[in-house]
Amino acid sequence: MSELRRIMHIEDDPDIREITRMSLELVGGFDVIQFAGGDIALENLPDDAPDMILLDVMMPVMDGIETYARLREIDAYKDVPIIYVTAKTSKSDFKHLKENGALDVIIKPFEPMELPDQLRTIWASIA
Repeated sequence: MSELRRIMHIEDDPDIREITRMSLELVGGFDVIQFAGGDIALENLPDDAPDMILLDVMMPVMDGIETYARLREIDAYKDVPIIYVTAKTSKSDFKHLKENGALDVIIKPFEPMELPDQLRTIWASIA
């Protein structure tokens, strides 16, 4: 697998979007594309799929699980690794998210300075 460079982030909270963008771009050196919700992302997906998607679980209009399912219906996105980002921390929540296709799950609040290395470690596990 190639180097992790381009990350799509789908998150409804503007503060979390900004913190994540700064973390991934400034600390991690990644190219980042962001959307404020699953419905918005699906309406505006770039033709060139990202290397990885960070997907919030709890969002209005279309939650992360529905967004995940819809992304998997699109040829260019069907194999893109998706990591859920959530404030839910119970073992059953983790199990449910992994059963719904998550490569991994990152718990909010996350440490912005550590997020890029965390994603690189996850990426290395599938390379």
